[in-house]
Amino acid sequence: TTGDRAWMHPVNVTVLTLLLGKALGMQTHTLRDLGIAAFLHDVGKTRLPDRVRLADTNFAPVEYKQYQSHVAQGIVIAQQLALSQEVQRTIGQHHEMIDGSGFPRQSRGQEISQSGKVLALVNRYENMCNPPRQSAALTPHEALSMIFSQMKDKHDITVLAAFIRMMGVYPPGSVVQLSDGRHALVVSVNSARPLKPRVVVHDADIAKEDALILDLEQAPSAGIRRSLRPDLLPQTAADYLSPRM
Repeated sequence: TTGDRAWMHPVNVTVLTLLLGKALGMQTHTLRDLGIAAFLHDVGKTRLPDRVRLADTNFAPVEYKQYQSHVAQGIVIAQQLALSQEVQRTIGQHHEMIDGSGFPRQSRGQEISQSGKVLALVNRYENMCNPPRQSAALTPHEALSMIFSQMKDKHDITVLAAFIRMMGVYPPGSVVQLSDGRHALVVSVNSARPLKPRVVVHDADIAKEDALILDLEQAPSAGIRRSLRPDLLPQTAADYLSPRM
């Protein structure tokens, strides 16, 4: 595949998957296999026609079936690369959901490995934040909130809880508006106080390279009013904070 998203997506998924696996206490050898599976989870798409390479809600049933075949194609490529059975299995489960609504096998519950559950959750989250059509993108905060409120039956609750603890209510990279009206970019989470992350604050009186990093836990009067889509930032704030996908 080609284009920015084609290389960003597997890198993002791999980093977050390994962080979540570590947070869940996975052993080194399991993390190694998980990382390989995460990086190659969509490799089967290289064998699909361009028109069905990315998921589309307007797919005809036959096109959706063809899109789903990227999972089986990925397993075949993993076999050809002589990757471990665990890597093959995890690639095969990256679209499975514990309620049986996933594909290609409609696996349920414990039929899905822990690595498969981790990869499926992170893959869903990253696709929600960085979909093929950017106008449909959710902020990290919105994506986490939607998964927790509407998709809890599709993901293992232990894995989901660990992911939310790791990412925070406002994950790093989130654009927010503070209670005093200023705009800011979340740079790190506070696992003990999830509503009080550290943020870079837009302040026109301070040069961008000297931007203020504010620890909201140390500023009792400061808080987050709301999460914002980056494209809704005033231009001056967007230039200052430089949010990225």
